[in-house]
Amino acid sequence: MTTASKPQSPALRIVLHAPTPDALARARASALNARKADAQCSVRIIANAAAVAAALDQPHAEADPLTGLCPNTLGHTGRQAHAPLTVLERPAVIELALLQQAGWAYIHA
Repeated sequence: MTTASKPQSPALRIVLHAPTPDALARARASALNARKADAQCSVRIIANAAAVAAALDQPHAEADPLTGLCPNTLGHTGRQAHAPLTVLERPAVIELALLQQAGWAYIHA
């Protein structure tokens, strides 16, 4: 008797939305936990509103390379991103919608 191999499922793609400092802390932990559990998992953190200041003021070496900051929030606050944080090309709301449209799983952190 032969065992049929399971078809390989596509790699997970998760976008974590963090609009508050507490949500950013949860998103950072969730992103690292997801990557630890599944090395093939792609994870992005999208920070806007109050989470942008938290990301700038409380660096996180492991999660910051995964984090995109809303350009509108940066503009409203007069702040600038520093590496490895990135600035999104579009406002967070548009970026989140486009990622979902492209098949990324949305999770509100």
